[in-house]
Amino acid sequence: MAGQGTPATALLTKRRVAHSTHPYDVSPDAPNYGALVAAALGVPPERVFKTLVTVVDGALAVAVVPVTGELDLKALAAAVGGKRATLADRAAAERATGYVRGGISPLGQRKRLPTVLDSSALTFPTIYVSAGRRGLQLQLTPADLVALTDADTAPLAAS
Repeated sequence: MAGQGTPATALLTKRRVAHSTHPYDVSPDAPNYGALVAAALGVPPERVFKTLVTVVDGALAVAVVPVTGELDLKALAAAVGGKRATLADRAAAERATGYVRGGISPLGQRKRLPTVLDSSALTFPTIYVSAGRRGLQLQLTPADLVALTDADTAPLAAS
């Protein structure tokens, strides 16, 4: 599909990692955005993951959690060996990743940030994450996502 290339899809293609892309049409400002994306893709929402850029003890880190839950900031801080975590401000997140809010992918970021994937991802054969722009999701195995981002896994979602 021409015109859908992003740093994330370029990385997957370069590394020859099996994946598929799935376009969708949901306003990034819609309430329950993640649930609407899952519905648009026709997949259970617990298989769709959002990428959140955070600050842990002053350093940026990435949390990848199901759209069905909220990020447990204390759990994230513990997972990266820190004491305190907050969500990064939008400008810092966009600058560090090279992506815009609503289209931040855990893959192909401008700066390689410590990444933690919610351990619930490991219960699925494949999961969906942003492909690096609004309106496009990537489907890949959790193991490939962990390998490509050098991620740790930990329970991060607070329901």
